[in-house]
Amino acid sequence: MTLPELRIGTRGSQLALFQANWVKEKLQQAHPRLRVTLVKIKTTGDKIQDAPLAKIGGKGLFVKEIEEALLANRIDLAVHSIKDVPTELPEGLHLSVITKREDPRDAFISREGLSLKELPKGARIGTSSLRRQAQLLHFRGDLQLIPLRGNLDTRLKKLKTLNLDGIVLAYAGLRRLGLEANIKEILSPEISLPAIGQGALGIEKRVGDKEVEEKIRFLNDLDSSIAVSAERAFLKRLEGGCQVPIAAFARVEDNTLKMDGMVGTIDGKRLVRHHLGGPIEKAESLGIELAEVLLKRGAREILEEVYQRS
Repeated sequence: MTLPELRIGTRGSQLALFQANWVKEKLQQAHPRLRVTLVKIKTTGDKIQDAPLAKIGGKGLFVKEIEEALLANRIDLAVHSIKDVPTELPEGLHLSVITKREDPRDAFISREGLSLKELPKGARIGTSSLRRQAQLLHFRGDLQLIPLRGNLDTRLKKLKTLNLDGIVLAYAGLRRLGLEANIKEILSPEISLPAIGQGALGIEKRVGDKEVEEKIRFLNDLDSSIAVSAERAFLKRLEGGCQVPIAAFARVEDNTLKMDGMVGTIDGKRLVRHHLGGPIEKAESLGIELAEVLLKRGAREILEEVYQRS
């Protein structure tokens, strides 16, 4: 049986559509006779724009309806930003492909062209990411952090409408949409360690759907897949969600996996960080080991305190 069509489920934001169309084009180039269509699905996270993710249920809000469409056979695969995908997937679904990762770092956009270090005391910075908030406050405790939700273009507009001095966004999204000219500086991982999976795309499909698997397998990037698996194992061990500032960055260098992890308090007064390296064959084990080190060094107390409040 030859698969006549592939239906890709995607959110309807400008960035999500760009990413889904990129996958569509790659599939059509590799399989010229294959018909590929996009199915836009509005998620709960898209519908609720006026509340922080930590208050409304976390990152799974951006994938739930899309996964339901996969399980109901209304679509054949889904394209996600990996940082939106929970570590626990519904029974019957799996992440089959991790595409080549873009630069995972955070980028700072400044209204007056000043760097993060040059901003005046008490400057107003827009972000709804607790991970970014904790690290920014650790770097500069005088900053005012202003909640900022919405699609990428919406957040860029709010730089002026909310009278912000700057905003922090993922460099990968800005680059994909050709918006690099807005960037004042790319933040080093020492200042802002990235979110788990930031910069990587994941393709989710039904377990056992061999025809779809055969069509999309070529899109998997081994080094990116190894790094993302380590980061997601780290997050899963910490049982972390959007309510806790958690970050990790793994990368393959000289056939070795190097990984940094962080757990912090929301006010940025305490960050627990550590670095590990090891063989790429033990990526998930390395992620778990890194989580265990942080838990022993104080992350457990931070996590318990945050969850008791929520």
